[in-house]
Amino acid sequence: MYKKILVPVDLGEVSAADEALKTAANLAKSSGAALRIINIQQVLPATYMDYIPADFDDKQREWANKELASIASSVDVPKGSVSTHLRFGGTYPEILAEADEWGADLIVIGSHRPAMSTYLLGSTAKSVVRHAACSVLVVR
Repeated sequence: MYKKILVPVDLGEVSAADEALKTAANLAKSSGAALRIINIQQVLPATYMDYIPADFDDKQREWANKELASIASSVDVPKGSVSTHLRFGGTYPEILAEADEWGADLIVIGSHRPAMSTYLLGSTAKSVVRHAACSVLVVR
């Protein structure tokens, strides 16, 4: 059925991805698919560089990779079939780029209940659904 399932996770709100991770793990186990958990870190504008420590990017990368590894180890799939990846940039464009580059045939993404802010600004899940070249499963 599926061969490669991509699950984006916001490390600032991991609980929003809990159901998506469970759903993706079940799909991966039932179809023998590989599972990739990704996180997108925002790039800080150059104007902030004077105000942050010189090693900020390295520490952020180290922290994010540690968090992703922890999430990956807790997912109920065979350990050889789960991987993690960290990207930097805009959230939905980087999710789509990772899906294309990795060859994902399904993106499983968590979404919260609509609120006024998402009606006015849009949501990451909505943009991924609209622009993805592969199937997308949105899990609330």
